Amino acid sequence: MAGCFWLGRGDRNAGWADRSSGAEFRLPLLIGVFGFAALQAVILNKAMSLIVVLTALPARSFAIPFLEVIAHWTCGKAGVPTADVRGNITSHRARSTIASQLYNAKEPMTLFELQAWLGHRTPNTTQHYAKITPNTLSKAYSEAGYFARNVRAIEVLVDRDAVASGAAAAGEPWQHYDLGHGWCTYSFFEQCPHRMACARCDFYTPKGSTKAQLLEAKDNLQRMRAEIPLSDEERAAVDDGHAALDALLNRLAYVPTPAGPTPHQIGTRPTPTMLPSPQFTRENSRT
Repeated sequence: MAGCFWLGRGDRNAGWADRSSGAEFRLPLLIGVFGFAALQAVILNKAMSLIVVLTALPARSFAIPFLEVIAHWTCGKAGVPTADVRGNITSHRARSTIASQLYNAKEPMTLFELQAWLGHRTPNTTQHYAKITPNTLSKAYSEAGYFARNVRAIEVLVDRDAVASGAAAAGEPWQHYDLGHGWCTYSFFEQCPHRMACARCDFYTPKGSTKAQLLEAKDNLQRMRAEIPLSDEERAAVDDGHAALDALLNRLAYVPTPAGPTPHQIGTRPTPTMLPSPQFTRENSRT
């Protein structure tokens, strides 16, 4: 009798997916070998099957976590796939997704609030759930105002005829940086130490002059925009006003210009060039 029970249990464990395995082997043994009547054999066989299922459930619960069974069942009821390109959809992934959405919401939860909501003992565990989305990262970078503080923009006229004819390769100016009060033809303008305070060297052409009028009358000109990173002194001159600007001009007075002579040797007071921020330039281009 006991052998009949364990035979059915072994077959049940070996063939868990087959719901009939085990019972069909016990019933002939109960009737033919042990002499039970048909009705008694059926009732006893059902009882043995129930015992087999109850004893197998604890072992199966260790093999497949209960939460994973619930997640699989929930996906089936919702009509969604149980897996995607990242693997199986599990309760752990669902928990991580909700935590990330709360962390990246319009009014997000802090790390410590999220820790309390998830029930974690330490914030180190919560950090694995709090994933920053690209949109949140991009917004934070924009709000940090790096370009507004550290970068300025300047418009550049590109003489396409000079480039196409080969005159630019021969040394003729083809880039003309708009300083507001004149044009600078120095090709490496972003490296010029006097870019924020033009000393009017030989690369400078004042607006209103005949040379500037001839430049502006050309047909094949392309207007572009270049972004110039500011040094600490230049940023201070922009932010702190006249005192910082005067300090910058005094320091540059004996710094050679791209043409060679210093502003002190040229003898003209450098003209400050207040370049707009890239953000301001983009907003103007939209209006």
